[in-house]
Amino acid sequence: MRQAALLTLAFILALSACAPGAGAGAPQPGAVISATPTPQAGSMPPSDSPLPPSASPSDSASAPAFVSPAEMVARMGRGVNLGNTLEAPREGDWGFKITAEHFDLIRSAGFTTVRIPIRWSAHAAETAPYTIDPAFFTRIDQVTTWALARGLIVVINIHHYEEMATTPRRHQERFLALWQQIAEHYKDAPPELLFELMNEPNGLLSAALWNETAASAIQIIRQSNPTRNLIIGGVSWNAWDQLQYLALPQDDHLIATFHYYNPFQFTHQGAEWAPGSDAWLGTTWDATPTQTAEVDAHFDAVAAWSAEHNIPIFMGEFGAYSKAPQPSRVAWTSYIARAAEQRGFAWAYWEFGAGFGIYDLAARRWRDDLLKALMP
Repeated sequence: MRQAALLTLAFILALSACAPGAGAGAPQPGAVISATPTPQAGSMPPSDSPLPPSASPSDSASAPAFVSPAEMVARMGRGVNLGNTLEAPREGDWGFKITAEHFDLIRSAGFTTVRIPIRWSAHAAETAPYTIDPAFFTRIDQVTTWALARGLIVVINIHHYEEMATTPRRHQERFLALWQQIAEHYKDAPPELLFELMNEPNGLLSAALWNETAASAIQIIRQSNPTRNLIIGGVSWNAWDQLQYLALPQDDHLIATFHYYNPFQFTHQGAEWAPGSDAWLGTTWDATPTQTAEVDAHFDAVAAWSAEHNIPIFMGEFGAYSKAPQPSRVAWTSYIARAAEQRGFAWAYWEFGAGFGIYDLAARRWRDDLLKALMP
């Protein structure tokens, strides 16, 4: 633990040391990483602390320590997604911008992991070498530094690269170039920063093509990050039953992921992006024996795959949309979280402060019933 904390400190100092005037106004490091961090009075960095524009994580002199996938999943525990932010076409397009205060709230509620979806494809050149906008890297540096400084484990991914679903062969080279840049940029970050290869592969990105693309991405990432834990899921939107079709290269630093929104007509009733979903309004989930048996069967299948392949599990998304009946949302959320924990899965709820949110951004307060369902 002491080594992990020191490495996190070195990374955060490297992010801030390059800029003139970095110091009192920059995020203050020193939070010890632990599986169940307990905030202490005065231990959090200032909520409006900026990251200096010239900071670069590659300045760190220390290589990140190795944490086994099983240990990392145990430490990840309970998490939340910062959705509708950096995976929007531009941050703020969907009404939500990340501030340091959001990480204070997440940490103080007891969460140990934050998953940060990122639409890198909207911030990179369309032609080779597909350079990522340096200003966007600076923003991601700022956000990840805020989270790491508060003792949170951080998952960053490639999210909403929509062309990989419609014309995957055409965009494969660009996808791999993005990972080469991301991996090199964060090669000296502490092991508490995890890479998730892609959110919800779908469409024309078939299982066979995804296996090929993922293997190439892993090979590229390993050139600069030989022991960083990588997260990978199956196709069909990271469905629970698609793990069986993953053909993974030999690698001792992998974590598998799946997303769970079953039954879909319950979790997505009234969702504006789901055609016909208004007809599902009023659908309930009451933890009947039939309903819970379906969840248990799905999760048992995932657990069996995990044991067979010796790869631990991170359930990267689950949630029920706000138009579902609230008592059912609470009951479903609680059951899913406990079912995952019983099988040793880490999880991250979808999401913090938007349509599925456990936090009301306008009222600046937690939705206590949902929060208690996640954190009893």
